[in-house]
Amino acid sequence: MNDNPSTISKIKAELAKNLVGQDNLVHALLCGLLTGGHILLEGNPGLGKTLAVKSLAQVVGGSFSRIQFTPDLLPSEVTGCLIYRPERQDYELKIGPVNANLVLADEINRAPAKVQSALLEAMQERQVTIAGQAYPLPNPFLVVATQNPIEHSGTFPLPEAQKDRFLIQANIGYPSAEEEIQILDKAGTQDETTLNTIIQCDQIIQLKKQVADTHIDNRLKQYIVDIVAATRSQNELVDVGASPRASLALQATAKANAFLNQRSFVITEDIRTSAPLVLSHRIVRSFEADARRISGGDIIELILAETKAP
Repeated sequence: MNDNPSTISKIKAELAKNLVGQDNLVHALLCGLLTGGHILLEGNPGLGKTLAVKSLAQVVGGSFSRIQFTPDLLPSEVTGCLIYRPERQDYELKIGPVNANLVLADEINRAPAKVQSALLEAMQERQVTIAGQAYPLPNPFLVVATQNPIEHSGTFPLPEAQKDRFLIQANIGYPSAEEEIQILDKAGTQDETTLNTIIQCDQIIQLKKQVADTHIDNRLKQYIVDIVAATRSQNELVDVGASPRASLALQATAKANAFLNQRSFVITEDIRTSAPLVLSHRIVRSFEADARRISGGDIIELILAETKAP
C-alpha cells in the first residue's frame, strides 16, 4: 500500500490540531471519504461536527460548504438556479452551495421533504438539474448531514427510504473529562488552527480505488449476508429489515476500516466494527423495541452476538 498508512496517520494527526477526541467522528468521515458514501451524524449541538468537516476539507485540499436547513429553505437554495440579468437580457447560472467537495447539511430534518429530496437526489446522482440541464458535482463529493436528537418540534423526520441513502449513521457523544480539559486549555489561545493540506482531491480518488480493491474472502461475504438477513428475521424487535443495499454498504465500510487499519484485506473485526454504523439506521424498529427502549444499535449488537462468524 506504499506510503498510504503514513498518509492516513498524517491526516489524523493534522485533524487532531483542531479536534480533541471524537475518534468515532473522524473514523466515520474518513470511511465516507474513502468509499464515496455519505454520512448522517446525530448528536447534540456543540460537539464539533461543523469544525470536523471543515477541518477535513482543509486537510484534503477540498472545497467546503455549509447549508443551514430551515423550514423556509427552498430546493433552489440548495441546488442552484438561473438568474435573469436584464442588462444582458440573458440568464446566468448560479450553482448552489451543494457544489463543493465536502458539504455540511446542518439539521437536515428542519427542512421540508421537497428540500431534503433535492439534496438526496444530488447525493445519489452526484449532479444537480437546473432548468432541465444536468451539472456534475465535484469529485470527491461527500455530504455530511446532521440531526439534533433532542429537539423534535418543527422538524421533518427523514423517511426510512431516505435514511437508507446514507452509508453510515454515527452517534456523536460527549467528550471525556480529560478531553474536555484539553478543550478548555485550547480556549483563548486560538479559535481554529489553519491546517496543512496533506493530500489533494485527485489522490483521494486513487485511494478510493485502492479501498474498493481491498480483498474480502467469500466466507466473509457470506458473513455479511447472514448479518443483514438476520435483520429481516428479528420479528419481535424489527418491523422492516435492511435491504441488499445494506450488504453493499457493509462490505464497502469494512474495506475502508481495513484500509484505515493498514491492511489490504478484510477480517471479521472490520465487519463487526462497521455493522452498527451501517445497519442501525436501515432497520425499522417494532413497537415492542420502542416500548422497551431498545435502539437500532442495540438490535445490531444482538444480531452480531447471535450470528456465527467464520
